Amino acid sequence: MKLFEYKAKELMKRHGIPVPRGVVVSAPEQITGLSAPAMVKAQVLTGGRGKAGGIRPADTVEAARAVSSEVLGMEIRGYSVKEVLLEDRLNVAKEIYLGATVDRSRKSILFMASPDGGVDIESVPEDRILMVSVDPLIGYQAYVGRRIASFVGLEGEQAAQCAAICGRLYELTKEEDAELAEINPLVVTKDGQVIAGDGKVTIDSDSLFRHDDLAQLKEDLTPLEEKARALDIAFVQLDGNIGVIANGAGLTMATLDSINTFGGKAGVFLDLGGTDDPEKVKQAMLLMTEAEPKVILVNIFGGITKCDTVAAGLLEAMEERGIGSPIVARIKGVNEEHAREMLRNAGMKPASGLSEAAQLASQESLG
Repeated sequence: MKLFEYKAKELMKRHGIPVPRGVVVSAPEQITGLSAPAMVKAQVLTGGRGKAGGIRPADTVEAARAVSSEVLGMEIRGYSVKEVLLEDRLNVAKEIYLGATVDRSRKSILFMASPDGGVDIESVPEDRILMVSVDPLIGYQAYVGRRIASFVGLEGEQAAQCAAICGRLYELTKEEDAELAEINPLVVTKDGQVIAGDGKVTIDSDSLFRHDDLAQLKEDLTPLEEKARALDIAFVQLDGNIGVIANGAGLTMATLDSINTFGGKAGVFLDLGGTDDPEKVKQAMLLMTEAEPKVILVNIFGGITKCDTVAAGLLEAMEERGIGSPIVARIKGVNEEHAREMLRNAGMKPASGLSEAAQLASQESLG
C-alpha cells in the first residue's frame, strides 16, 4: 500500500525524523495563511510530479491559492490531483538520497544512500550508491548511520543528524512493516539542518491488520486501475510506452527485465494469472488498449493455461475494437502451434523466445 507524501511524512515525524511544517488542503479557499514562503505539492501516488508541474513555489497566500487552483484537478501519469500539500520552503544547500527497503535475498533491511539526491535513484551511477544490509539478528547499529553520512559527504553536526535519521528510518521500516521508506531528497539546509524534503513509504498490505490507522485509508487508483480491480485483473501503470500482457508474476517481472535490457520501458502491465478464459483475456486486452501503449507485448506460457484459448480472447478483443498499436506475441506451452498460427493470421508479430519478443517490442517503442 503506497502512502501519499503527507501521510509518509506523518509516519516519519512520529518516528522522530525532521520534516517541514505543512498542511493538506483540497480547495484553494482552505488556505488562510502562510508563515513562510511555501511549496505547493500535488499529492499523487506517482513520481515525476515536478516535471509535470505538480510542485510549485508560492510566496504569499494569494499566490498559494492561485497555484493550488491550477494544480488541483491536474492529471499526472493517470492520477487526478485531489489534494495538495503546502509546506515550508527549504533553503537547500545539498540534496541526498536515503532509502530503506526489505531485501528478501539477504533476508534483511537494506539501506541505500547517494550524495546525488533529488533525482530518480535508477538514474544514479552505481559507484555513487552505497548499499548497507542490517543483520536482523544484531539489528541497527550506529556505525551504519556513520558510514552512510561519510559516504554522502557529511561531516560534524550534519553527519550526526544524518546518522540519527538513519536509525529512525530503520525503526520506521521495521515497526510500520514498510516495504520501502525513502527520503529523496534528504535536504541539508544552508543553516545546517538535515530534514526530509520529500517522503515515500510503501506498507506491506498483508500487515495492515496491525495498523488500524493505515488500514482505513482509501487507495488512490487511476480510472484504469479501478476498472482492472472490478474485473479482478492485476494491473499496474508505469512510466514507459510498452504494454505488457503476461500470465504469472514471475513471468511478468522477467518480461519487464528483458524489456529494460533492450532499452525499452514498460508503461502498463497486466497479469492474467492462470486464466485461459477467453472472456477475461478479451477484457484484459480491451483494458490495455485504453492505456494507449505504443506497442503491446503478449508473453504467455501455457501450462495449466491453454495457449489457443488465450489467443481466442485476444482475437475477440481485436474484432470488437480496432487496435492501432503493433502487437508482438510470444506464446509457449499447451497448443502453442495453433495459437501462434491464429495470432500470425491476425497480423501480430510472432516471437520464438522472450529475448526476441522483448527486443522486437523495444525496437517498436523506440522507433
